[in-house]
Amino acid sequence: MSANSFDARSTLQVGDESYEIFRLDKVEGSARLPYSLKVLLENLLRTEDGANITADHIRALGGWDSQAQPSQEIQFTPARVIMQDFTGVPCVVDLATMREAVKELGGDPNKINPLSPAEMVIDHSVIADKFGTNDAFQQNVDLEYGRNKERYQFLRWGQTAFDDFKVVPPGTGIVHQVNIEHLARVVMTRDGKAYPDTLVGTDSHTTMVNGLGVLGWGVGGIEAEAAMLGQPVSMLIPRVVGFKLTGELTPGTTATDLVLTITEMLRKHGVVGKFVEFYGEGVAATSLANRATIGNMSPEFGSTAAIFPVDDETLNYMRLTGRSAHQVALVEAYAKEQGLWLDPKAEPDFSEKLELDLSTVVPSIAGPKRPQDRIVLANAAEQFKQDVRNYVDSVDEAGQESFPASDAPAVTNGVPSNPVPVTAPDGTTYELDHGAVTVAAITSCTNTSNPYVMVAAALVAKKAVEKGLTRKPWVKTTLAPGSKVVTDYFEKAGLTPYLDKVGFNLVGYGCTTCIGNSGPLPDEVSKAVNDHDLAVTSVLSGNRNFEGRINPDVKMNYLASPPLVVAYALAGSMKVDVTKDALGVDQDGNPVFLKDIWPSEAEVNDVVANAIGEDMFSKSYSDVFAGDAQWQALSIPTGDTFEWDGESTYVRKPPYFEGMGMEPAPVEDISGARVLAKLGDSVTTDHISPAGAIKADTPAGKYLTEHGVERRDFNSYGSRRGNHEIMIRGTFANIRLRNQIAPGTEGGYTRDFTQDGGPVSFIYDASRNYIEQGTPLVVLAGKEYGSGSSRDWAAKGTALLGVKAVVAESYERIHRSNLIGMGVLPLQFPEGHTAESLGLTGEETFSVSGVTELNEGTTPRTVKVTTDTGVEFDAVVRIDTPGEADYYRNGGILQYVLRSLIRK
Repeated sequence: MSANSFDARSTLQVGDESYEIFRLDKVEGSARLPYSLKVLLENLLRTEDGANITADHIRALGGWDSQAQPSQEIQFTPARVIMQDFTGVPCVVDLATMREAVKELGGDPNKINPLSPAEMVIDHSVIADKFGTNDAFQQNVDLEYGRNKERYQFLRWGQTAFDDFKVVPPGTGIVHQVNIEHLARVVMTRDGKAYPDTLVGTDSHTTMVNGLGVLGWGVGGIEAEAAMLGQPVSMLIPRVVGFKLTGELTPGTTATDLVLTITEMLRKHGVVGKFVEFYGEGVAATSLANRATIGNMSPEFGSTAAIFPVDDETLNYMRLTGRSAHQVALVEAYAKEQGLWLDPKAEPDFSEKLELDLSTVVPSIAGPKRPQDRIVLANAAEQFKQDVRNYVDSVDEAGQESFPASDAPAVTNGVPSNPVPVTAPDGTTYELDHGAVTVAAITSCTNTSNPYVMVAAALVAKKAVEKGLTRKPWVKTTLAPGSKVVTDYFEKAGLTPYLDKVGFNLVGYGCTTCIGNSGPLPDEVSKAVNDHDLAVTSVLSGNRNFEGRINPDVKMNYLASPPLVVAYALAGSMKVDVTKDALGVDQDGNPVFLKDIWPSEAEVNDVVANAIGEDMFSKSYSDVFAGDAQWQALSIPTGDTFEWDGESTYVRKPPYFEGMGMEPAPVEDISGARVLAKLGDSVTTDHISPAGAIKADTPAGKYLTEHGVERRDFNSYGSRRGNHEIMIRGTFANIRLRNQIAPGTEGGYTRDFTQDGGPVSFIYDASRNYIEQGTPLVVLAGKEYGSGSSRDWAAKGTALLGVKAVVAESYERIHRSNLIGMGVLPLQFPEGHTAESLGLTGEETFSVSGVTELNEGTTPRTVKVTTDTGVEFDAVVRIDTPGEADYYRNGGILQYVLRSLIRK
């Protein structure tokens, strides 16, 4: 029960139902707050307990100083938790392990249950192995079940063993699209109360639901587990950036063009750790689908959330997607009663403001390696010609490539060129060169949830087919929608045959290409690329295009709208200027240009209006948790603790609680530490966390071979996240990682100073040797360390490799928090200093003193770092809140939660 210090408890009548609410207008200053902070204020009012959440916290939020730097800690209690299976499986593994740990410490294992509703959507496991055929979807589903049977059995057990835990089975959709179309409530009701739907999710793109006015963001799996177990999320009241939208998009521009423009603007402005909130008359002119597209890419801006208030467009979307009339009425009544309804003319109090006239947005793509690197479409071909030089090693100063005698050099207009003849299995031949589009994928929640861009893509395909065009033979084309509703409206509009004819056959309902599950390129294409070191490209409608992420054979990756993905599949090369060059020729030999096959806004709107209806959503989600016959046929163990299979290579009991007592051991200083990795700027969680295919000659591959797994059955790291032995062997092993201690290498290599001369070694092998010697490890890094997706294994793997501290120039929010959650100390170089300016090579031995101050209940602002070479500096301690300090003292967040639950 809330302490109700502000007498805010009240009643809201909606139809025949009456709900308890906590009125925001009882708190002085609440009316001027941005929408997002009003949601947080309600959260504090409702959960005020006089200890962790006090009247002073509520007053601090009501009296928020928009210009102050964040300093006030609050405890946010999300209404629910949402997970995808890659990050969700370790959550359930840890919950199962916690049950055993509670039992061993004399407690009741049934205390370990989600205390907040928890939902998982299995969407990250399908790989686009098969493509371009009518049965590609079924083949990929069969392969998915074959690879993941052990994981899926485990998740089905979890669905039966844990209360308030639901699983959306494979082949249904992408977590964020299922969330906005079905799971999101906008206003929650529980125990007679009505309150804003809020959440945390184990995927950074949880923010897609911000488009519905639902406040939520991505956290690491370990934070999500704590939230499921009733722990609030410790946070500082953030700065809120107001982003004013005016005008309307012009015909020919898409939601993707808009979101890439916003991404570029906000990255340039700097919004890491801040909320972004959209306001102004342009918001009312922005469709819900476009709002969701913008919210989805909040991690690419760097913001914690990117939210739109509730308005009539929200209600219309809820009706379209099959929410009940009562739920829609509740959302409207609650939002208007609490001052959460959009006023297009209002100017709330914001920390900073930006503005965009929607009519100025132009067609764009982003790449070749970061989502914020927007390129005006008309400039894309020229920009590619500049960027490709960074990916072709043997370019001389004149712009020509140097080749072995057997390969005659070729130069086209000064652009590196190395045309390689290729013969396809059907006997046709073609030439493959730098810039060839080898992957064209309509994929990922960012755009596949948006019917306008999806219909536009299908209409481009239709017009292309009518002109006699198809994809180039070297392009792997895939269609992976975010829900079955998409294929339903394609079918109803008669557009599916055209997508099939240009190669965009359905390959699965899941993230596929955007998370690296693009599947292998055709053998002949892969061989040509690798034998001749070609810098080939991918074009995808996703949100991430980091190096090494999309496909191991592809060096350059571009984000584009779904209709442009189809256009580039037809063009076949990034050297083609799709705004003015022909994409191909028609049946009569006449050139066909993009303008000839680009649909008008009226054409798109007509299909959307006539082909999409509420009945499609009601049908698709009528029994969403039941699954297909394959899911229902899975055999599962029974009991409140899991029966671990000692032979399983997918799900193993992790070691986090081994030897744990009821009282935490004192925090210790670090001495005699060695550097495991010295890294540059913008090292992402994709570089750190195991992802993608497992290669045979790596530590993870060797482990699987030793356990009798055939190479064809290795599967991906993501699918084996429930096995810590695999994951630690793949940590810091991304093929694009450059460890400066081991110059000239790429991937998971370091120097092992337990051996004479410090030979180059796999990072995993070196870490085992250091652990055996009792030598702690540190990581040195540059700016924006840990940017990218919320990947718990980036922190879990770091901890299990024996790393005790990371020293970086700056951190991305989620990864810094996750490091603390795993008992790793995040430190920051003094302002203006770097590893290079301090003369650090990574060969030194490090000591860190002053950490023990944490044992006295305080957090030191800085600690002293010294090396055996005489370098000394005061590192800033990035334990930012008292709650984080508690987690660190306990050795991690799970240990803290476990001890807390046993004491109850």
